[in-house]
Amino acid sequence: MSEHPTPPRPSESSAGAVAEQTAKAEQASAEVLRKVDTSSRFRTNLGWWAWVIGGICIAFTLYHLYAALERPFNTWMHSSLHLAGATALIFFLYPASKRLLDAPTSGNRVADVLIGRGKGIPWYDVLLGLAALACNLYVFFDYTRLVSNSVQILGYSDLDFVVAVLGVLLILEATRRCVGLPIVIIAGVALLYGLFGNYLPVFRHSGQSVEDLATNMFLSSGGGIFGTPIQVSANFIFLFLFFAVMLVHTNIGQFFNDLAFRLTGRFTGGPAKAAVVASGLQGMVSGSSVANTVASGSFTIPLMKRAGFKPHFAAATEATASTGGQLMPPIMGAAAFIMAQNVPDLEYNGLIVIAIIPALLYFLGAFLSIHFEAKTTGILGMAKSSLPNGIDLLKRLDLLLPLVVIILTLLSGMSPIRAALFGIGTGFILSFLRKATRLTPRAFVELLIGGARTALPVIAACATAGIVAGTVTVTGLGGQLGKGLVDLAGGNFFIVLFMVMIACLVLGMGLPTTANYVVTATIAAPILYNNFDVPLIAAHMFVFFFGILADITPPVCLAAYAGAGIAGANPMRAGVTALRIAIAGFLIPYVFILEPALLLQGSWQGTVIALITLIVGMVGVAAGMAGYYFGSANVVERVLLVAGGIALVYPSLWISAAGLIVLIIIAIEQKMRKATTSEQIAAGLAEQKD
Repeated sequence: MSEHPTPPRPSESSAGAVAEQTAKAEQASAEVLRKVDTSSRFRTNLGWWAWVIGGICIAFTLYHLYAALERPFNTWMHSSLHLAGATALIFFLYPASKRLLDAPTSGNRVADVLIGRGKGIPWYDVLLGLAALACNLYVFFDYTRLVSNSVQILGYSDLDFVVAVLGVLLILEATRRCVGLPIVIIAGVALLYGLFGNYLPVFRHSGQSVEDLATNMFLSSGGGIFGTPIQVSANFIFLFLFFAVMLVHTNIGQFFNDLAFRLTGRFTGGPAKAAVVASGLQGMVSGSSVANTVASGSFTIPLMKRAGFKPHFAAATEATASTGGQLMPPIMGAAAFIMAQNVPDLEYNGLIVIAIIPALLYFLGAFLSIHFEAKTTGILGMAKSSLPNGIDLLKRLDLLLPLVVIILTLLSGMSPIRAALFGIGTGFILSFLRKATRLTPRAFVELLIGGARTALPVIAACATAGIVAGTVTVTGLGGQLGKGLVDLAGGNFFIVLFMVMIACLVLGMGLPTTANYVVTATIAAPILYNNFDVPLIAAHMFVFFFGILADITPPVCLAAYAGAGIAGANPMRAGVTALRIAIAGFLIPYVFILEPALLLQGSWQGTVIALITLIVGMVGVAAGMAGYYFGSANVVERVLLVAGGIALVYPSLWISAAGLIVLIIIAIEQKMRKATTSEQIAAGLAEQKD
């Protein structure tokens, strides 16, 4: 990748050793990802089926690129083709159980064929894939009748009902295979509530028949499976996921790591700070905090450990940073596009401007936690000689151009579809300027296949999240939940906020970003804007933040588990540490609920004041949690630092002033104590000389 004069070549044996170590590290990362992340457990031992699956993936990707350019079908028809190809590929690629994942044959040929062991795809998964394809193509080819007045007058046919029931069940099974059980359980409970909610003593509704519920979920474009989430996935999300895959395949993503280490590596706790910056940059286009943790962590975690950070802290740092990547515009874990649909008065390009301040504050909070931790343990920065070459980075600065093009085109008012296409085109052209980034014909084919495969879990999650959203809308559950929660809290706004936070953390555990946001936005956000005077964007950002933070909140902290697997650390200890590093992230959503100026809802003066008090408050909280401010802090000082920091965060002049006074007093006291200690040391040295 370097363009400056190459150093002397190592011996053949040492070069082979380096290559072997790199291969082992990549294999270990892949094993960790397959162990922790359900979406990575796809078949690799496909035999001749690999040609078939590869061809379908290439066609799937090329169709989406063509559809983005030409728009050959309306949104519902396009979504049905999107879901048809995805569900078929999921059944072909993902086994029914992880025990069958590339399982060796047992020697009994009949049993192996029946169970699905060995090479290729089991016969039953081929049938399920074809059935999923047929159900979605039924919607595509019968679209005209399904939207006609005849259906409204005569109702759906028996065949419609059978297709709808089968379609819903196949979507749930496909989601279980490539996303996991949590979202399927939530969707299953929602469907059961839709069927039997009329029998409940509380949260009762009029009830729906199986026929009505199934057809509403699968044969209606107004909600359910073909509602907003899958429409946004088909139109926007796939293109941006393909853009992210292209950055990885062209090694442009490696430039983010090099740039981060050059910018921050030489400062106190440099490797950990660089991990935060690198994950933030990669998270701008990444769709998964777990995948981001493994991709970045395989490089950053060993560096942090060598610098002196304990394994659990290195794992927690990478998990915290990678999770924060889902909060970073312009992609926001692919949830930004759905959020723009949920906030009617806000365009997508306006949303990414609003979201940038909370995202940067999150990373600043992680930075502060790492800084004070490094001060406590005495970990310094990296040697300048070990950092990436600055001249080389300047020569590669054009690799940022695809991301710059996307952001500028979005801010100029162009549609996300056009912005994604421009970004993809820019990255593709740039890749040919260097040998290290150039796409060979084989790499180009792998890029098209990788684009389709990466999107499958997101597509399934969006479809299943649509079931949850559709059921909540049809039954009116959202309004009933809001009323029940407000009554339970006695109308106290702060108690309601806390309970909504807990609900989002629970609902978000184990869910990918897009499904996470759809579920929390459907169930939790209405509680805030329907029952209290909370701006719509603030309510959605509140639930989005806490849904994302579920990835580093014990006990189900998947990003921390992934980091711990690479670091060789205790997973739960890594999760608790990640929670401490990201403590500022738990304060920020409360601030923009109490002070909407942080989301640019008001005057610029209010925004500046809110930012200053919040940043100073974050310093106090991070210092208190780490036990270091201007020097080591005792227990009383730590408690006061945290309390003073929280007081500064609260949007009240007198309370914030009190918090600031506490922080100033502790700073003065620690400075004086440090000066006294220095004088005593100097006096002791003078006595020794005498």
